Formats: sequence, structure tokens, C-alpha cells
Amino acid sequence: MRRHLTSLAAAALLASAAPTLAFAASKLPPPDSAGLLSPAAADYRIGAQDVLEVNVFGIEELKREVQVNAGGKVILPLVGELQAGGRTPGEFSEDVEAALKAKYMKDPQVIVTVKNAQSQRVTIDGAVNKPGVYPLSGPTTLLQAVSLGGGPDQKLANVKKVAVFRQVGGKRHAATFNLNDIREGKTEDPQIYGNDIVVVDTSSGNRFIQNFQGVFPLLGFLAW
Repeated sequence: MRRHLTSLAAAALLASAAPTLAFAASKLPPPDSAGLLSPAAADYRIGAQDVLEVNVFGIEELKREVQVNAGGKVILPLVGELQAGGRTPGEFSEDVEAALKAKYMKDPQVIVTVKNAQSQRVTIDGAVNKPGVYPLSGPTTLLQAVSLGGGPDQKLANVKKVAVFRQVGGKRHAATFNLNDIREGKTEDPQIYGNDIVVVDTSSGNRFIQNFQGVFPLLGFLAW
């Protein structure tokens, strides 16, 4: 019952956040922020909880690994608190250089690297062994994402109905996938992106959903 309720909570959250939702079976376009998935991408925007490595060329003592706080800021030696959230690594490198140059150095050279992109996370919910929110360390497929949640619950999961919720074009979209077909190579294993929500349906999902459709009509697509 706990896993059923967590699935409902995820769906209810999406319903309240976006009243317009588009559904599709086994088809879902990349999200608005697809280009931001890889921390190595030039246009990646630093987010809260990301871990950054800051290197000042020639000064080993100033090398630091810092975590971006909830407000998007970090504290660095000599320069103090700086806004990192929303900046690309290149832009933030320039910010640190400017702060050092203003008081301490003539021509500092700074390189900022995203060591751990904690802001890129996926929610795994429903009939999995370990529902929760997990960081994406790189390109991740649906099968890999379900594995992050400990895999499908052998007693409860209906792997033929796995939903993915995603923000596309300013609207919430959803699609259903059959994990058996993916494993057998009948369909492609879709890529999962940061902020996606993956919900594994239960083997008794139709009956369960029918009982709650009046409260959470968003779940109706799982009965397809």
C-alpha cells in the first residue's frame, strides 16, 4: 500500500503543478532542458547541490571542491560568497577570475568543473524496491533508471506499464513503456533526463486506479 500511495503522491503533484498534460504510448520527446543533462556540456547551468571543483592556475592552495547551496551560492577562499547557480562553468570561472583580479591577482586563470551534477535527478516511484530521488551521473536509459530504484518489485510490479512524466514545451507530458519489450529489443530503451518522474505500475493497477480515478484522474492513462 505504501508504494501505491507514493505513486499517487507523484501523480497528484504533477496534476496540481500542470493541469494540461499530454499522453502518448511509448513516445516522449526530450525535455526543454535536454541540452543541460551532461555536466560537460558548454551550456550546462549549475544548480543547487552540484559539486564544483575550482582550480586557480599555479596556486594549489586555492584548489577547492565546493557544493552549491540551496540558494545557488558557494564560498571560496579570498573571494568569499559568489553566485554559481544558473551560471555555466565557463561563466562562473570568469566570475571567480574577476573577483580575484579585483583585489588579489593581476591575471588569474580559473577553471571550474562540475564534479557531481546533483541537480540532475530522477524520481523513481511506484512498484520498485527502493523508491526515491536519484542523481543522474550521465546518460541514463529507462531500464537503468528503474534499476536505480532497486528494480521492479517482483510481487507487485506490472512491467508492461511504466510511466515517464516530463516537462516538454512548457507542458507536462507522459508516456507509457513496456519493460519486457525493451529487454527483448522490440522497442528502444528511452533516455531519461533530469527532473523526469518514472512510475512503475502495479499488477493490480487497474483495480487500484479505478478506485482513485475520481480523486486523481491523472492516473487514468495507466489503465490503457
